[in-house]
Amino acid sequence: MCTIDKPAWQERYADKVVSAERAVACVRHGQRVFLGSGAAEPRTLVEALAAREDLADTEIVHILTLGVAAYAQPRFSDRFRHNAYFIGPNVRNAVAEGRADYTPIFLSEIPMLFRSGRVGIDVALIGVSTPDEHGYCTYGVSTDIVKAAAESARVVIAEVNAQMPRVWGNCLIHVRDLDKLVPSDQPVLEAVQGEPDELSQRIAGHVANLVEDGATLQLGVGKIPDAILHNLEGFKDLGIHTEMFSDGILPLIEKGVITNAKKTLHRGKTVASFVMGSRKLYDFIDNNPSVEFYPTEYVNDPYIIARNDKMISINAALEVDLTGQVCADSLGIVFYNGIGGQVDFTRGAARSKGGKPIIVLPSTAANGTISRIVAQLKPGAAVTTSRADVHYVVTEHGVAYLHGKSIRERAMALIQIADPLFRPCLLNEAKTRNLVYADQIDLTPATPLYPDELERWITLRDKTKAFMRPLKLTDERLFREMFYKLSDRSVHNRFFHMIEALPHEKLQAFLRVDYDADMALVVLTDSSENAEMIGIAHYSKNPRTNIADSAYLVRDDCQGRGIGTILLNALIDAARAHGIAGFTADVLSTNLTMLRLFHKCGYTVQSELEEDGEYKVTIAFSKKRRRARARSAKSKPKN
Repeated sequence: MCTIDKPAWQERYADKVVSAERAVACVRHGQRVFLGSGAAEPRTLVEALAAREDLADTEIVHILTLGVAAYAQPRFSDRFRHNAYFIGPNVRNAVAEGRADYTPIFLSEIPMLFRSGRVGIDVALIGVSTPDEHGYCTYGVSTDIVKAAAESARVVIAEVNAQMPRVWGNCLIHVRDLDKLVPSDQPVLEAVQGEPDELSQRIAGHVANLVEDGATLQLGVGKIPDAILHNLEGFKDLGIHTEMFSDGILPLIEKGVITNAKKTLHRGKTVASFVMGSRKLYDFIDNNPSVEFYPTEYVNDPYIIARNDKMISINAALEVDLTGQVCADSLGIVFYNGIGGQVDFTRGAARSKGGKPIIVLPSTAANGTISRIVAQLKPGAAVTTSRADVHYVVTEHGVAYLHGKSIRERAMALIQIADPLFRPCLLNEAKTRNLVYADQIDLTPATPLYPDELERWITLRDKTKAFMRPLKLTDERLFREMFYKLSDRSVHNRFFHMIEALPHEKLQAFLRVDYDADMALVVLTDSSENAEMIGIAHYSKNPRTNIADSAYLVRDDCQGRGIGTILLNALIDAARAHGIAGFTADVLSTNLTMLRLFHKCGYTVQSELEEDGEYKVTIAFSKKRRRARARSAKSKPKN
């Protein structure tokens, strides 16, 4: 009869199995104890440690955990003191009240603290999956900084959870490297997210406009990241390289939106360092070779991040000042979160080919009573991401692109995406601090919302694409640059006399529209931060007659491509949507192109030549051209 000997690791495994109480008995006074992260927190071990009444002056270190954190309660202050590398809800009060410490540090750099010995780990309490036939466990739902802690600690105690997913990647630890083992069989902690609300959806819509097919994404957990994912269903071949993800990516994987097929690093793989979500998410990653987990010193390394082309990082902020400084880890003097991976991914995405680092935040807090776009950060507030690192800032009111922009341009861009109620105050404070022009047109609390529903891609006559949207107060540079590329003929046709220069004091009058009685639409070469303005159309309503005067301008090198026709039709649609009865326009008799454009608009057009050689053109929206009606009548079948 043939018998098969057990592998040697199985015998060692059995020798290391102890109860949780016996396992944590090795912890001594004054030692530093590391706890496993997030949903992989070894709860049985943590409870046993908290029950030790004979301990004193024990330091507990970790990033975000989902457990109860009894060690951070006031009654245990003589036994334990927590040092947070990221402040989660379960230790926030302890840090705020001075019963726990906070160490601000980039997530990518925490592992080096452990490996270098600068922060020596005496005992690491970690959660792992059950070993495979070769004796290897995985770190399950959290590899992040756990791997570095486990490989650096003097003693490693593992809670071997039968319900912990077994995952792929650089996330293995052998039984021989575990000093004590505590078997358990309990559900992995869940962090189930609610449905995105309207505010999150509005922010997500603006972010989605910045995403391209084949982009690689980094985003976290919460209503805004989930709302962003909801808005990406029409995209193709998106990839994931992120410190963490949640359930929000599952529908996009199921629908073939997230394929990782275009990634330039780890092609075909979703890459993360930890996950937090529902049991459905944990079942999805279990033994799934398409998802790979790596430690944060790799996933969050800006150099590694930058190797992903079209890398898009999306990170949240608590407030942003008018110069672009981002605070994400404190509310004034009160530490609230942590630096985490925001700076790691912001810098990595900025260096990626086609990358876009994005900061997102609602424009207000406290039920709309506090602006989160501020003239200056609260006293004591930390600058998490410097103004030089910030590229895109997104609120529900739009997108502000800051990189390479002057302080004046930054301030105006951020005021534009602040809540309308706070824009006048922000502008006044910006003037007081000389951040913007002293004669900048004032804003009122009744400042209208930007009509982002009018944004759309258009196809020109030569089959190329362009981007059309409403004019913004921040388009001063684009308008100026277009103006100085116009020929004398185009300037004369638009303004009826020659204008040599268009300085700020003249130009800003063109930029103020209320999107109702006044409307301006612009055509840009694309929707990126490098776009050029190539056309603009504007109307201004006469409230007495309900007729709007309109004007049009297309850059010389872009004329003949159908831009004028598209602008006229779009402007008519906008005017009719606001109940305007018609347009008037003054056109030089020599401007035959514009005259033909009006007469082809599909409405009845009257042109009257005045003594000064100008045509007064009138378009009545209520009257379709007779010829159009006649053609329609001829096409009807006879009875």
